[in-house]
Amino acid sequence: MTTLTTLTRPQKAAAILVAMGKPSASRLLKFFKQEELKALIEGARLLRSIPQNDLERIVAEFEAEFTEGAGLLDSADRMDTILNESLSPEEMSAIMGDKRFEVAPEGPPPIWPDLEKLEAGRLGAFLSGEHPQTSALVLSKLSSQTAANVLLTMEKPIRSQIIKRMVTLAAVPDAAAKIVESQLRSSLLSQAAAKDISVGQARVASVLNEMDKPQLEEVMHDLEEAGTPDLDGVRSRLFAFDDLPLLTQKARVLLFDGLSTELVTLALRGAPPALTESVLSAIGARSRRMIESELGQGSEGVALADILGARKTIAVATIRLSREGAFELPSSAQSEAA
Repeated sequence: MTTLTTLTRPQKAAAILVAMGKPSASRLLKFFKQEELKALIEGARLLRSIPQNDLERIVAEFEAEFTEGAGLLDSADRMDTILNESLSPEEMSAIMGDKRFEVAPEGPPPIWPDLEKLEAGRLGAFLSGEHPQTSALVLSKLSSQTAANVLLTMEKPIRSQIIKRMVTLAAVPDAAAKIVESQLRSSLLSQAAAKDISVGQARVASVLNEMDKPQLEEVMHDLEEAGTPDLDGVRSRLFAFDDLPLLTQKARVLLFDGLSTELVTLALRGAPPALTESVLSAIGARSRRMIESELGQGSEGVALADILGARKTIAVATIRLSREGAFELPSSAQSEAA
């Protein structure tokens, strides 16, 4: 909010004109010189809200009784309207050159769209260390899908506390929300901006996931020998169809609940018995019988490329659900042991 002691004379004059309203101000503007009009415009660009009592004191200084529109003034916008309706485009251009009348920014933009882009696990880990009331406020600002993904990455006691507060969360004062935004911007988002290598890790993992498992393991070994940094981030994104038995039963049920029986049947053709059983054990009895019946007829006439494509599709779906926070991929230690 603008204070009286910080106002320049041109800003005080601009405040008076805004308070007068467009008709009266328009008549007065025609008596100003070009240099004076430019000074008024420059002053209005930085003019902010003026309290009622300060405006009255400004009016008194000019020995006038203009009180129309007193109070909180959106001075820059209203001055812009007055000038545009009083002066021709050529006159405005002559005064300001190529510059347009702009309102000074009032602060950084909201951070919530940036938070939506963070990994659910990362945001969940950060909010788990905050007060549940603060975490409830943050999640209430995000989309329902993002908030759900973040909550699923948290421990149950913490998650319950946050949801409990979300249920009873009332309207939050702007000042409190700004404090939370500032904290998130200075800690979580600044760290992400300083060293966000997740894109590179995801790109490398995407390439490696196209390889057969023996080839993948060979490349990872070479990367370790070469001292490649941040390989753990790459490993966390690696997953092959053969790794399905390493998932928990709950994760497999969630995965195959969203896949068609035709895709699963195609992927299981020629698969080892142990792998086939780990998949079928996560599927409903009716669908399992249908798949077993199809597999019992053999794989003659089915192209190997189609089978590998189906397996790739399932692996990609597994990675996607993991990135969304639905479950965790098996650790590299588990994969190596297998």
